[in-house]
Order: sequence, then structure tokens, then C-alpha cells
Amino acid sequence: MAQIKAITYLKQSDPILAKVIDLIGTESLELTYYQENLDLLTALSQAIIFQQISTIVATKIFQRFVLLYQQCDRQLTAQAILETPDEILRSVGISRPKISYLKDLALKIEQGLPTLPELTLMEDEAVIESLTQVKGIGKWTAQMFLIFHLHRPDVLPVNDLGIRSAIAKLYNLNTLPDPKTIEQLAQKWQPYRSIACRYLWRSLAL
Repeated sequence: MAQIKAITYLKQSDPILAKVIDLIGTESLELTYYQENLDLLTALSQAIIFQQISTIVATKIFQRFVLLYQQCDRQLTAQAILETPDEILRSVGISRPKISYLKDLALKIEQGLPTLPELTLMEDEAVIESLTQVKGIGKWTAQMFLIFHLHRPDVLPVNDLGIRSAIAKLYNLNTLPDPKTIEQLAQKWQPYRSIACRYLWRSLAL
């Protein structure tokens, strides 16, 4: 019901986005390559692995990463990551910097990073502040977590390349928009900017 309300609002607020919504429909806004509703460790591991590489490559690497632990009949836990040799993680395609990020994430979880239920009760900015304590997790990664795993309705990742590309294409811009331009354009989408972003990502496949 809440999603229908959001979609109705967006269609009334933005004629260009309304056309995209009509083309894509309202049944499912999940992205096929990005798993949602994961536990905290798996979700943040996915977000780290997806940083700055193509979705096709990232999807394959993430699948191999998860399979590492399934093949050994082990759960994907913070301790399991910390005990995995770097070369094993390299063998599935994870870069050395991202290995250090994954291990810092595992260490922070062991040391008491807020749990998923605790994060659920926190405001968006507080979630971002907590998650960015982890090495390699910046604002963009935290925003992806807010959108896909906490399902917050009004998050705007202004530095996301997919969002910038979709806006340039749909709104006939000559160059990729900067953050200020995106923020100004997205004012009409509030308080449902996350839903608008899901449609922008999906529009790239049209």
C-alpha cells in the first residue's frame, strides 16, 4: 500500500518519471543483480564487493565469495572471514583493498558494530555514521544499505553512476549531472526519492 502511494505521488510530481513508471510497471522494483533482505554481514559484504566495478562482474564475484563458505559447510560469519587467507579471497576475484575492507568489517562486527535490529531503529544519518566507521564503507555504500536492506523511502545517492546516467538520458542532459543538479531535480520526488532511484536504475535496461 505504501509503495502504491509513493508511485502515485511520483507520477503526479514528475511527468518524465511518470512515463518511466508506466513502462516498468509497479509489480517489483528489486534489481535482479542485487540481493535484498540479507543478514548484516552478507549485505555489507555484497555492498563492498559491488563498489566501483560493473554489476555483471560484481555479481559473479559475490556469488563465488558466498560459495566459498557453502562449499566448506560453513556459515558466512565474521570469524570465518577473518580466518580465510587473503589468497583464497583473491582466488574468487576480490581485490586486495576490498579484502582488507571485508576483514575490517568482520572485525568491527566482532567488536560490536550495531546489529541489524539496532540499525533498523536508527535515523538514516545515524546509520550512515555507524557504517562508515568500517574501512572501505563510505556514504554511497551506506546509502545502498539504507535503500536495499533497511528499505528507507527517501535516500538519494547523488554520486551513484547509474543514477547520474539515467537522469542524463531521461532528462536530455548533455553531460552527467553533478550532485547539486541531482538534489535540485529530486526535490519533487521527496519523500520518496529511494523509489524514484529504483525506477532510474531499472530505466537503464529499457
